Amino acid sequence: MLLCLKSTLRTVHHYHEQHNKINVISDEAACTSLTVWRKSLVLGCSGFTAIASNGSLAYRVDNYTCRPDQIVLMDGSGNPIFTICRPKKLRLLHNYWHVYEGEVGKNMKNSSKKPVFCARKNMKLMGTTKPNVLAYVHCGVSDDRRCTYVVEGSYRHRLCKILDESRRVVGEIKKKEGGGRGGVCFGVEVFELVVRPGLECRDAVAVVILLDQMMS
Repeated sequence: MLLCLKSTLRTVHHYHEQHNKINVISDEAACTSLTVWRKSLVLGCSGFTAIASNGSLAYRVDNYTCRPDQIVLMDGSGNPIFTICRPKKLRLLHNYWHVYEGEVGKNMKNSSKKPVFCARKNMKLMGTTKPNVLAYVHCGVSDDRRCTYVVEGSYRHRLCKILDESRRVVGEIKKKEGGGRGGVCFGVEVFELVVRPGLECRDAVAVVILLDQMMS
């Protein structure tokens, strides 16, 4: 009886080990990893370049000025995905940014478009807010107090987590390390963006651009 019980326990333990390994592999397979370079491939521009795991150009930002009023996030072919801007009337009192679908004109007063995302920097004033929180991202209008995503960590050190409303990690910004023994760190200009189920890649890249604007 004792030998039979031990055998059964080993079988159950082995099953759980294999089941956990399958879940880990499944979770990793569901993730998308992008290598983000804080540099434009266009000569004379600043911006971002995001490379997919297969080496193809996934996303890009090409800015002709260091701190433009509007930033256009494009796909690898140059098609506009989002326009990121900071409303002038909110600059002094609040650190707000608006994200619009596609490309919008310079004069936002004449535009009928509504933002798809509104982001707010955590000002960390007088200890009234959580010090580990970098930013809050709202879906739609910024007066909705519910956050779609919260970004925590340190963008300066390229160690951030993007959490959804249920506090589940749906995206991560990590330091990029080269392969081989010892691993070579690329510094803060080249880093890894891991996108998990529950967050679209283009939204995750937009969050990276927002963080860069907030922390610059």
